Amino acid sequence: MSKRKVKDAHLPIGECITEVQQILRERFCHQQLPDRLAGVEAQHKHLLELLKRTAIHGESNSVLIVGPRGVGKTMLLECVLRDLLEEKEVQKNLLRVHLNGLLQTHDRIALKEITRQLHLENVVGDKVFGSFAENLVFLLEALKKGDRSSSRPVLFVLDEFDLFAHHKNQTLLYNLFDVSQSAQAPIAVVGITCRLDVLELLEKRVKSRFSHRQIHLLSNLTFTQYLERVRTQLSLTDEFPDSKFAEEWNASVKALCEDKSVEDVLQRHFNSSKEFRSLHMLLMLCLSRVSVAKPAIRPADLLDASRLCVADAKANMLHGLSILELCLIIAMKHLNDVYEGEPFNLQMVHNEFKKFLQRKSNSMYNFDLPVIMKAFEHLQQLELIRPVDGSSTKTQREYQLMRLMLDHSQLMEALQKYPQCPTDVKQWAMSAFG
Repeated sequence: MSKRKVKDAHLPIGECITEVQQILRERFCHQQLPDRLAGVEAQHKHLLELLKRTAIHGESNSVLIVGPRGVGKTMLLECVLRDLLEEKEVQKNLLRVHLNGLLQTHDRIALKEITRQLHLENVVGDKVFGSFAENLVFLLEALKKGDRSSSRPVLFVLDEFDLFAHHKNQTLLYNLFDVSQSAQAPIAVVGITCRLDVLELLEKRVKSRFSHRQIHLLSNLTFTQYLERVRTQLSLTDEFPDSKFAEEWNASVKALCEDKSVEDVLQRHFNSSKEFRSLHMLLMLCLSRVSVAKPAIRPADLLDASRLCVADAKANMLHGLSILELCLIIAMKHLNDVYEGEPFNLQMVHNEFKKFLQRKSNSMYNFDLPVIMKAFEHLQQLELIRPVDGSSTKTQREYQLMRLMLDHSQLMEALQKYPQCPTDVKQWAMSAFG
């Protein structure tokens, strides 16, 4: 009997749930390329023409794809490469090297990675080169075909391009752009970056060798399209083995997307980030709550998943502070209110804390100044407070001006969730929060 499930079979609910989770997890984690990219047709055509000129006609090029995170820069490049590789000549000849500024943190690592991706480790062997340029030229020479003198075209993709600008002397960028300009070998350099000012980071000699071609992508996504994306990402296709279950699932997804509380949550996510990666994370958390007992995603699941996604790291950090550190933060909040956001120093915080102690007969909060100073320094290490810009480091520590890096809502949330917070501290805090 065929292993493939027969369509329209009525599967046990447990099997249906397992199948749904497998299909949707794959959809969220392995983003499929669309048949055609909507809204960026001109950019797609421009990039395809550029890379064709390198891959087919041996003409060197350099270009930057610029746009905010999650807008689709990598997807644009992947779609262009898919269309480019439909040409048989390109399939046989084009070599690709993918570098990432987060991984290849200096030129030596980048060169090793180029050698590895071009499968030239055996060619390089134990050879010692005088400079990066000699090494790169040798690698490109090694790619020359046996039947004719021309090199095979190489596409260099530099992800997080702006980070390569921080390498010493920008040697990698200089040599890649130099090769592309001098026509020593047919190469295309495609940089992907989210920094609009990326050209300002380049040294003059590097900038002069760059073609100054830039492809800009900007997000023009509307909330209606975003909501539709949620619905399509969660919906099951006709290929699902149990059509009755698929129908019920899709009806529950439609009802979920029409729920007012769900719309409000998604609107908040849309306003903070339009990128689909964060949306997929949200949907993945919702999906993990689906079970035989709860065979559909409910609005409450989305609300809980949203809270997890937007959990405030600083507010969470406050839950692990000592009572003394929490008291110092409350004292800072008092000072912020009294002096309307003006910076404070340790001495002022200590004085404010002493006012609180004078109202209490309990001696559990009586700490020596060195202990208070240590707690104050710990808050600075956690970056919950930071020195005022330009504040002299020669100033005595007690008098160095600081600012509180927390807002009212973060403090309120932390106080409500703080384990076994003493009542008097809570009352003092409430008087600070008004």
